[in-house]
Amino acid sequence: MSLIMTRRRFATLAASTAVAAALPLRYANAAEFTFKVGTNVPESHPLNVHLRKASEQIKTETNGQFDLQLFPNNQLGADSDMLSQLRSGAMECFLNSGVNVLSTMIPVAAISGVGFAFKDYPTLWNAMDGKLGTYLRGQITKGGLVVLDKIWDNGFRQTTNSVRPIVKPQDFNGLKIRVPVSALWLSLFRGLGATPTGLNFAEVYSALQTHVVDGQENPPAIISAAKLFEVQKYCSMTNHMWDGWWFLINRRAWSQLPTNLQDKVSGILNTACMAEREEVAQQNNALRKDLEAKGLIFNDVDPAPFRTALSKAGFYTEWRGKFGDEAWNLLEESTGKLS
Repeated sequence: MSLIMTRRRFATLAASTAVAAALPLRYANAAEFTFKVGTNVPESHPLNVHLRKASEQIKTETNGQFDLQLFPNNQLGADSDMLSQLRSGAMECFLNSGVNVLSTMIPVAAISGVGFAFKDYPTLWNAMDGKLGTYLRGQITKGGLVVLDKIWDNGFRQTTNSVRPIVKPQDFNGLKIRVPVSALWLSLFRGLGATPTGLNFAEVYSALQTHVVDGQENPPAIISAAKLFEVQKYCSMTNHMWDGWWFLINRRAWSQLPTNLQDKVSGILNTACMAEREEVAQQNNALRKDLEAKGLIFNDVDPAPFRTALSKAGFYTEWRGKFGDEAWNLLEESTGKLS
């Protein structure tokens, strides 16, 4: 073989060298810090869309020093599994509802999900970005976890089922409703006369498909992303509960980051959270027409009779006792009297 380099080979080598030289050096080496973050909703949900954007921004603005790897749609296990992994350090970050499995560890975290408490988003954010949110973050911190300042929006929850529209409280009688594994959710639907069953979200579609349960409750964004309209007929706009995700971090993993890196990562994530909130609210409003076109039959609901039914069932009195006067009073500063 000739040792003389042809013009073509030389040009190819020169071009390759130029491209390599142009690549940012930050991508040449592995990140100094790699955190896994798990969620329980499909890839297409705004939560994951904005987390992925935030991950790319963090990588860029830390010059590749921090790599946040996203695992959506229960890839790392069900909620209870991910919480265990978070606490052990097997996973560094987890977004979880205070009303869901986090409440098994920190009971008062579920107070944001009290039935028919928040009438609209202004009332909600006044509480969760204000005194109530500050109080809840303090309780989560005492529980041994790091929690970021802003809670991500899942939305106001609606009720779907395959039996009948929910128009008045009596329509819940005898309905088997899937709810997350949470005492508050179980109590709420028992108070309305339903038969609730606690299941992790990964099991919901198959449970509806096989009629293990008649219905479920979730915001429209999840009903759409998880294709629950394929196995449900009616969607009643109950707005019975608001739900959101706290961004939780393993304390030992977080403490290994320099303060300036903590500030950079948390700042980008909190900004992404605000963008996600806006998109979820818009999407949940806009999705009604889309879901109707896919066969779901919608009806609007007057919340007053449902709130009265819960009051008569002792729901508000029971949960005020469980959450304590301090937390309950902070809730009612935004919502008005509930009991």
